[in-house]
Amino acid sequence: METVTFPSNGLEIVGHLHRPQGTPRGAIVVGHPGTGVKEQTAGLYAAQLAEQGFLALAFDAAYQGESAGEPRGLEDPAQRVEDIRAAVTFLGEERVGVLGICASGGYGLAAAGTDQRIKAIATVSLADIARQFRFGADGTQDPAVFPGMLASASDGGSFPLFPDSEEAARALGDHAYEGWQYYCTPRAAHPRSAKTLTWNSVARIAAFDAFRTVDLIAPRPLLLVVGREAVTSWMSVEAYQRAAGPKEIQWIEGAGHVDLYDRYVPQVVERVAEFFAANL
Repeated sequence: METVTFPSNGLEIVGHLHRPQGTPRGAIVVGHPGTGVKEQTAGLYAAQLAEQGFLALAFDAAYQGESAGEPRGLEDPAQRVEDIRAAVTFLGEERVGVLGICASGGYGLAAAGTDQRIKAIATVSLADIARQFRFGADGTQDPAVFPGMLASASDGGSFPLFPDSEEAARALGDHAYEGWQYYCTPRAAHPRSAKTLTWNSVARIAAFDAFRTVDLIAPRPLLLVVGREAVTSWMSVEAYQRAAGPKEIQWIEGAGHVDLYDRYVPQVVERVAEFFAANL
């Protein structure tokens, strides 16, 4: 693994490039979840994909991790899509795929819809960040919540993403607890992983739709890997329904959303590597 940098809209992006032994079977850009960093699940997937023979690049989004950009903790969907495009440019390979995890699954779909250099796209625990903020992870959020957030979108400062304690996280339900446990305990906590987002992220998120150009991915192939128990699975189903094909959903029995970040990685990598080997 080597640390690399590349530009994205004038910002320096920092990534980890994982090289396989021998000639690569193709190159894969691996995008991290919202709030994540390359040292967490994206790096885990990239390392195992390299073991499967692929050149794999995990990187920190602009404004986050080790990458440049102010204010820190800004979540800008348009920039996140551009970061993926910039990573494809950096790799400079003819056979490039994208693996997007959680929010990067949504960003990856948006990038692939308009960038035909991306030959195949796979997602793991797909989330469209706009749908998640507007409707909640499970799609049942009170409609008054998001307008209330938009009312604060022009304010300065940041808002917390995770509760302060295990008790508070459990009180918010299984999905919130699962995220808290991953990002805020020794399970996967990292000092550069974002624990807050800036308020001005909210207006940018509101204007984004990860699925707007998903029909333009065809005839390039799409694979959606999703946990059977994930409350976010409705977003993978919606993306599948909107895609023109070829397309496939791979269900992972017994798994929740965050389980696919670390607990089922070998199983998911096996399927994802098979997909990219056939399509790159």
